[in-house]
Amino acid sequence: MPHILVVGPIHASGMALLEAAPGVTLQVVNQPTLEAYAPFVGKADAILIRTQPMPATVIAAAQRLKMVSRHGVGFDAVDVAALSARAIPLAIVGDVNSISVAEHTMTLMLALAKQVTTYDAAVRGTGWGTRNRFSAFELSGKTLLLLGFGRIGRRVAKLAAAFGMVVEAYDPVLAKAAFDAEGVRAVTDLDAALARADVVSLHMPRTDGKPMMGARELALLRPSAIVINSARGGLVEEAALAAALDAGRIAGAGLDVFDAEPPPPDHPLLRSGRTILSPHIAGLSIESAERMAVSSAENVLDFFAGRLDPALVVNRDVLQVARPTA
Repeated sequence: MPHILVVGPIHASGMALLEAAPGVTLQVVNQPTLEAYAPFVGKADAILIRTQPMPATVIAAAQRLKMVSRHGVGFDAVDVAALSARAIPLAIVGDVNSISVAEHTMTLMLALAKQVTTYDAAVRGTGWGTRNRFSAFELSGKTLLLLGFGRIGRRVAKLAAAFGMVVEAYDPVLAKAAFDAEGVRAVTDLDAALARADVVSLHMPRTDGKPMMGARELALLRPSAIVINSARGGLVEEAALAAALDAGRIAGAGLDVFDAEPPPPDHPLLRSGRTILSPHIAGLSIESAERMAVSSAENVLDFFAGRLDPALVVNRDVLQVARPTA
């Protein structure tokens, strides 16, 4: 009888699947912290986790653990090596939130271009004359550079094209045919692409621990350029970004993800008037939250039924020795 630890609140549809499964017991920890769920891992055969970290120390304490299901697609906070050392598969959800992330990316882009928060504050205060600055700009005709051209990047490309943007994309693991099929210009010279971009939007994982947009890359951008990161914290070097914004070397940034979440109250990007920020919420629409909950719950149940889709397993090599039974 598998005992499943659910870490963090998930949509009722996902909980209903788990509650209806025969021979399953549940422990739900709603507080979104490691400290809240760590005391319960010792009894868990499976853990369904949201964005909370899962370090090696917690994995070592979970002696009965047989699988982990991520309520999402990212797994930066999970020690995959520690799981693999014990042949514990880490499953992620499929394409359930790309629509939401793509739409949120465009929202940040539009909000910066149209200076939505600045104008809103002006109307609520005494700044009606702000309208005479003519500082908003159109997306039509502007060049969008996508760093990463997976499912989300491709959806952003379609949305941006509908706004009349010229779309380029950089993704060194893809063949040129993948870009051609979407009507997007493939970038091979990244420095040159950064220099001509009006908007840079990041949609790739962190691989080597280095920021994709550091001080050097930010220095290549035009003063009118904006940067959007709705992918992973750490892809943009935050100190360098804050310095570039404060100096007026770039026009703005829209961020949904940060190195530390939540960012500390004294973080310079929180004080900047050139940023629009959101709390790692891009993938969490009403619709995608339900899809993620259902998919992550199904992954747990499918594992114990012996039918977990290998395509959804991050460390799929361990499936050869993973055992769903006690």
